[in-house]
Amino acid sequence: MARNIQLLVIDPQNDFCDLPAAWQPVDALTGQRTAPALPVPGAHADMQRLAQFIRQQGGHFDDITVTLDSHQRFDIAHPGFWQTGAGADVAPFTPITAAQVRAAEFTPRNPAALPRTLQYLDALEAQGRYTLMVWPVHCEVGSWGHGVHADVLAACGAWQLQRQRAVRNVFKGTNPWTEHYSAIEAEVPDAADESTALNTALLRQLGQADVLLIAGEASSHCVRSTTEHIVQHLPRLLPGWQASRIVLLTDGMGPVGGFEAQHQAFLEGMRAAGAQLANMNEISL
Repeated sequence: MARNIQLLVIDPQNDFCDLPAAWQPVDALTGQRTAPALPVPGAHADMQRLAQFIRQQGGHFDDITVTLDSHQRFDIAHPGFWQTGAGADVAPFTPITAAQVRAAEFTPRNPAALPRTLQYLDALEAQGRYTLMVWPVHCEVGSWGHGVHADVLAACGAWQLQRQRAVRNVFKGTNPWTEHYSAIEAEVPDAADESTALNTALLRQLGQADVLLIAGEASSHCVRSTTEHIVQHLPRLLPGWQASRIVLLTDGMGPVGGFEAQHQAFLEGMRAAGAQLANMNEISL
């Protein structure tokens, strides 16, 4: 009986890749090369290996899903949203807690946003998964950084023509009031925005896979959160589904610098849940 084999590629975007200068375009306005905003160490090599894997094994894939982190410049996790209590800029990679906001160490630049901001921080911290992090502006909709790594894009394009079907793209993160690491659900869903709610259509599609291969960036955040949500929600949605169907392609992902412990905890947690871990050259479909 034929197996359903799917590939889920999480956020293989230019802004997350440590691309060499030759892969960086020249900005027409400044004449300078556009550097990736939030490069994950080793991600360029990860994506090149993944592209080669798609070319070699893609004939066996029934579906490819690519998620795309998609933000506006105005976003609760971007520097321009915040200021210090003294009115100074807030640097990227600054964690902010509800207690710090209540103590006026940090405040939204728009005072009217304070109640909603505190409500969000309280809900986020109650989950115990993440503290709000101010990231560099990244994956801005319409920008080069929002685009897919060129080698992965070319491999996916060839796969579409070979298999005569489209890659499924999933956009996440467009709501500026909540972080959205997971492609399955925002960290704190906004009741007024369906795009932040549990994505049961995506879950049901991924749940059809007998083998669900997962790669992407970054394993400390978006890959981790998406995979954890899949393991959390699919057994309830599709009784009998087990995490043993998941294969994490460990040489096709890596953590944000400074978050290596979270990467390791993620891999250990998924192995304990029953998922398989493998390098791509170990996969034979």
